[in-house]
Amino acid sequence: MIANPAVPAPRPGVPCRYGAILPGFVCLDSLMTEHRTPAALLPDVVALARRAGTAILEIYHSGEYAVEEKEDNSPLTAADLAAHHVIVDGLAELTPGLPVLSEESANLPYARRRRWAQYWLVDPLDGTREFIKRNGEFTVNIALIEDGVPVLGVVHVPVSNVTYSAARGAGAFRQVAAGTPQSIRVRALGAGPVKVVGSRSHRGRSLDDYLARLGEHELVGMGSSLKLCLVAEGAADVYPRLGPTSEWDTAAAQCVVEQAGGSVTTADLQPLRYNTKDSLLNPFFLVFGDASRDWSQYLSD
Repeated sequence: MIANPAVPAPRPGVPCRYGAILPGFVCLDSLMTEHRTPAALLPDVVALARRAGTAILEIYHSGEYAVEEKEDNSPLTAADLAAHHVIVDGLAELTPGLPVLSEESANLPYARRRRWAQYWLVDPLDGTREFIKRNGEFTVNIALIEDGVPVLGVVHVPVSNVTYSAARGAGAFRQVAAGTPQSIRVRALGAGPVKVVGSRSHRGRSLDDYLARLGEHELVGMGSSLKLCLVAEGAADVYPRLGPTSEWDTAAAQCVVEQAGGSVTTADLQPLRYNTKDSLLNPFFLVFGDASRDWSQYLSD
């Protein structure tokens, strides 16, 4: 439930999973069921991610942007903020009253967030380091979370104008520019080397140890949430993330992976979940397409 007197109260007879509705609150169950499902929202969210991508590219192509440093020592540019405003304003129009948690406005206490049954989780510019390096491997990430599970995800790549999208029960798709979205699916393990995707900017000893235990493999370096998308579209077999990430880094692409038939799990093979604790940092996780192999066996004890 969220405080928003401007949003009409739920219809009589529509139960709220939190029981009685407090004065000045609305039930998020009715907010979605009375309006639009994740699949119905998907085209508008894709369009919004593209608008944010356009705002990013205007700054990217200008070549003129200052780089600031946030409290966690991660970089921040005008492109991050421009995309943030485009997305937050657009989601407010699309789903009035539904909370938005963005990397650029993530100082909300858990005591408030824990009441959210549904909310938008956004990384306006995932891969700011790749943006600064000008290698094109950065994305716009928008996810809809319901009870800790990503039920809608859009990952847009501004430079290549490629968009990955998915919604619960609707499948996962890859679309180039204004072309027809093409269904994507994870791949089964083949007879050759395992294709592993890893971070271009954050590779460490833990990954090296994992790869040594894995055996014959081919490693592909990639930035941002594109690593998860490569698994989703069958271009890679596994992505072991054995370093720090935040929840907005993964949620949108996790939906794409899962709707494409893959998995995003913790080290003990439990599904990665959101908004379950005060910290917004993810645990180490594994992304894989073929569940016939235990990918956790290559982790150190």
